Amino acid sequence: MGRRRLPLIVNPNTFGQTMEKTEIPLLEMKGISKDFFGNQVLNDINFTLHKGEILGLVGENGAGKSTLMKILFGMEDIIQTGGYGGDVLIDGKKVNFKSSEDALHAGIGMVHQEFSLLPDFTVAENILLNREPEKYSVMSELFGKRLNTVDRAEMQRRAIKAISKLGVDLDENKVIKNLPVGYKQFTEIARELSKEDDNRGNGTSSIRLLVLDEPTAVLSEKEAETLLRAMKALSKEGIAIIFISHRLQEIKDVCDSIMVMRDGLIIKKVSNAEANVTDIASWMVGRSVSTSRVERNVDVRTEEDILKVENLKVIMPGEMVRNVSFAVKKGEIFGIGGLAGQGKIGIPNGIMGLYQAAGKVIFEGKEVKLNSPRVPLDEGMAFVSEDRRGVGLLLGESLEWNVAFSAMQIKDKFLKKIGPIKFRDQAAIEKVTEEYVKLLEIKCTSTKQKAKELSGGNQQKICLAKAFALTPKLLFVSEPTRGIDVGAKALVLSALRRYNEEHGVTIVMVSSELEELRSICDRIAIVQDGMVADILDAKRPSSDFGMLMVSSVKKEEGSR
Repeated sequence: MGRRRLPLIVNPNTFGQTMEKTEIPLLEMKGISKDFFGNQVLNDINFTLHKGEILGLVGENGAGKSTLMKILFGMEDIIQTGGYGGDVLIDGKKVNFKSSEDALHAGIGMVHQEFSLLPDFTVAENILLNREPEKYSVMSELFGKRLNTVDRAEMQRRAIKAISKLGVDLDENKVIKNLPVGYKQFTEIARELSKEDDNRGNGTSSIRLLVLDEPTAVLSEKEAETLLRAMKALSKEGIAIIFISHRLQEIKDVCDSIMVMRDGLIIKKVSNAEANVTDIASWMVGRSVSTSRVERNVDVRTEEDILKVENLKVIMPGEMVRNVSFAVKKGEIFGIGGLAGQGKIGIPNGIMGLYQAAGKVIFEGKEVKLNSPRVPLDEGMAFVSEDRRGVGLLLGESLEWNVAFSAMQIKDKFLKKIGPIKFRDQAAIEKVTEEYVKLLEIKCTSTKQKAKELSGGNQQKICLAKAFALTPKLLFVSEPTRGIDVGAKALVLSALRRYNEEHGVTIVMVSSELEELRSICDRIAIVQDGMVADILDAKRPSSDFGMLMVSSVKKEEGSR
C-alpha cells in the first residue's frame, strides 16, 4: 500500500512530465491550493500541458477537478472566496485571470458540467452569443456601429461550421428549450468550437486550450464516440484539451496522458500506455472497483405484472414517444435503453405527468390518470429525473429540506400532529438525511449545506435519497449515474439493487449506458424511433442490444 503513495512526494517541478517535450508548455499550474471557508479542497497541485495534448483528468466527485478548472478559467466563485495559492502560467508567463473573459481572451474555452444556455434562443444564437457577426449599413457608417444589425446568414454559416466539427445532426434553428439534454450538450461544445475561427478583431485569441467537464455524461455511447473523434481532430490542429470524464474507457481511448486526483491531491500522472482502466479506477478510489454483473437474489419471472403500459405517446421535444407498450413484473429491475433522442427519456416523463401524454398506464391493476403529476405520486410511484438541477433539486435549500420535502407533501412523513395542526419533525428529518448521506457516501460539510454547493455527482445522490424517502412501490430512475465517478457509480447501482431486494421496490431504470443496465437489470427494453424495438434478458450479449439500437425493424415479441 505504501508504494502506491510514493507519487505524492515526487519533486513537483518534474512531476507528471511523462512525455519527452522540450518546448515551453502551453499551460503550467504550480503549487495550486484552494480552500473554501477553512475546508482545504486543493493542495499543492503541479502539472503541465503541451500544445495539442489531450489530458484526461479523473477523480471521484469532490476530488477537486472542477475547482481546479474554475481556477484556470477565472471563475467568479473562486475570486469571491479569497482566490487561490500558487501560479498559473500560459506559454511560460504568469497570468492572473480576474474573470472568465480574461481566460477567453487568452484562448481558453470551457464547457461546464451544468448548462449555461438561454432556453428561448436558438442553437445558432446560443453558439454565437455575444459574438454575433454584424452587418454594416449606411446608417451605421454615419452614426456609429450601434446601428449595425445581426448578420443572420453569417451566424447560420458559423453555427453550421461549428456543429459540423462534431459530426452530429443538430438543427441550428431549433430553440434550446425544445431540445433533449444530449443535444443541449452538443450546443455547449459547438459554442466553444466556434471560437476557433472567431477573428472579429476584438482581442480574443483563437481557441488554444479547451476544457471539457463531463461532456459525454448526457450522451449515448454512439454520440460520445462522435465527440471523441472530434477531440482527436482538434488535437491534430494543435488545440490542447483537458478532458474530465467518469467514463474511463473514453479516457483510455482518446487521451495522451492521464492525471488522477483524490482528496485535492494529484495521486498519479502517467502516459496513456502506463495505465489500464482497472488501474485508473483503483487510483481514483483507493481500492479495487468491480463493475461486473452481480447475480440477482430474486426471481421475478413468476410474479404478476405491477405496471402495464399500452400505446403510450409522449410529446417531449427531442424525446418523442410514438407508441410504446411493455409490462413490468412486481419486484423487477426493468431497464430502458437506446440512443439519445429515440424516446427512452420521454417514457418516465410522460407517465409521471411532466410532459403531455396519451395511452394507457395500469398500475397494480388500476388505470392511472395521465397528465396529472400528483396522481402517480399518490398511487405509490416516484421519479428521479435526468434533469437534477431543473426538476430534481431545491438548489437554494439544505440537504435536509431536499430529502424530506416531497415525502412531507405526498406522504405526510416527518411531521408531528397535534389535532388538525401539523408541525415539521426536525429530529426525524435530520436522522433520515444523515442515514442517506452515510448510505450513499454523499460528500458534504453537513446536512445543513445547500444543495447548490455540492458537486454534480453528490447532487445526483441527493435526488436518489429524496426518492428513497418517499418509500415508493415503483421507482423510475432516469440516468441515475450521470456525472458520477466510477466508485460512486458502483455504490449507487448497489444501493438501487439492495433497495429493490430488501424492500421489494420495483425499479424502472432508464440509462444511456448499456453495460450499466446489463449490470443491474433483469430485462432491458431498447427504444428506437419512439417505439420498443424489443425486450431482452439482461444476460444476452451486448451485440444483441447494439443491433437493436441501430435497427429500424421491430423484432418479434417472442423474446419478451
